[in-house]
Amino acid sequence: RNTAPRPLKFVMRVNQSFLLFLPITWQLTASLNAQEATERPNIVIILADDMGYCDIGCYGGEVKTPNLDKLAAEGLRFTNFYNNAKCGSTRAALLTGHYAHDTRLKKSITIADAAKSAGYRTLMAGKWHQEGNPTSFGFDRYTGLLDGCCNFWNPGLDAKKGEPKPGRKTFMVNQKKSRVWGIEKQAFENYVPEDPNFYTTDLFTNYAVERLEEYKDEAKPFLLYLSYTAPHYPLHAWPEDIAKYKDTYAIGWDSIREQRFARLKTMGLIPETTSLTPRNPEVKAWTTLSKEERARESYKMAVYAAMIDRMDQGIGKVLTKLDEIKKRENTLILFLSDNGAEPSAADFDPNVPPGPVESYRAIGRGWANLSNLPYRGFKSTSFEGGTKTPLIASWPAQITNTGLNHGMGHVMDFLPTVIELSGATYPTQIRDHEVVLPHGHSLVPLLHGKPRPGYEQLFFSFGDSRAVIEGDWKLVRANRKNASWELYNLSQDPTERNNLATKHSERIADLTAKITRWNKEGILYQTGNSHHSKKN
Repeated sequence: RNTAPRPLKFVMRVNQSFLLFLPITWQLTASLNAQEATERPNIVIILADDMGYCDIGCYGGEVKTPNLDKLAAEGLRFTNFYNNAKCGSTRAALLTGHYAHDTRLKKSITIADAAKSAGYRTLMAGKWHQEGNPTSFGFDRYTGLLDGCCNFWNPGLDAKKGEPKPGRKTFMVNQKKSRVWGIEKQAFENYVPEDPNFYTTDLFTNYAVERLEEYKDEAKPFLLYLSYTAPHYPLHAWPEDIAKYKDTYAIGWDSIREQRFARLKTMGLIPETTSLTPRNPEVKAWTTLSKEERARESYKMAVYAAMIDRMDQGIGKVLTKLDEIKKRENTLILFLSDNGAEPSAADFDPNVPPGPVESYRAIGRGWANLSNLPYRGFKSTSFEGGTKTPLIASWPAQITNTGLNHGMGHVMDFLPTVIELSGATYPTQIRDHEVVLPHGHSLVPLLHGKPRPGYEQLFFSFGDSRAVIEGDWKLVRANRKNASWELYNLSQDPTERNNLATKHSERIADLTAKITRWNKEGILYQTGNSHHSKKN
């Protein structure tokens, strides 16, 4: 049996051979003298996958994240930062500075395009989840998952020597589909790694560290985009990491929700007047579960925590390398999550416990409800639990106003931030297409403790879910057909408990008209793999 990876000509409906050799027809310029060039920061963007608002230690969680906690202590923690509630759409916005439904990579400048044009080395490791290959969109080097999610131990279809066949999503098995892996400029289907210690989180970390070592003597600064798949399902983790949490979650989600909520208030991450949202109505009280059910559930969360723990260990290795090559002081590090925790527990074989290669499990609604505390909603919804993310910013040479930052921001802000810090000039054309200015705003003022112009409105859209924030008000609709509009005053009700829709019909009409008009301006981004021509 031949298990060698097979190169693809097409990935995610995009002709790669066309993209790889497509001439870039624009040139960004940076008006920097030699002295200014030496002061430009290195930029490291680290993205977690499907991680809730309060899982890591510095945001109130029990997971041991000493490296992220250290970054937070030496930098800023944002309390009011948003993503797009879904893996692919958040990444599209992060890369381009545009609303995801208005993003076409071929027509958009990316963070890597901008940084590279200004003389930066551009590196990426991890989950891409966009059309084509990162090396076609400004990145010099890349290794990782071109697709959305995969088995952490073995992304391929076939078993590694001496191991069981890798667990996979049911529909992937039924349709005989394979996840797509990328190594530099090549894409591979049925990628079965030979390394017996292969684990995606470790591979992404090691690739990033190796590239930092490789280019350590370059005079040019660097941009590193480290896009982890942890802790996205499947729940896969090293046994020694799981062992750290084997008893942590035995008390159940109800008790831990109360503990986290108290810590969030003590840390100042939520207003003192915030009320705890009720347990999700579809989640059972922990005390009603049988002994066997409690054991199974607590073990799932232990594996999830272990995945975050391993990611934090990897971040520690990156920080160590930055110290070794004497680049840490002038490196801006931004850490966030792409959406809230995933509530699904279905579609996977429930008879195989999480952890090893043959499993493919998710944490389920009960623990996802905990992870997104104090907010309601989950991944793929426009409620705060789907769209609110922790954001840590660390830049020892520049961030002196450490602590909490309550300014509103969005993942679209990353591209304008990269442009400002790198000194790049925004182009009028890219890849033979005219481009428009990004929707996002630079985070640099907030990093320096200064105010910046906010968003007149901030919009959200995925599937049937919609939302718009204007000032203190948020209009939101659940991710199901014919769902009613709900209205909340976030300054008084940040956890969206008191629906004021029946009391403000004029405001609802005004905000509904605005989000309808916004939706019609572009093609809605419906999935992580492709853009659909449907307009709503």
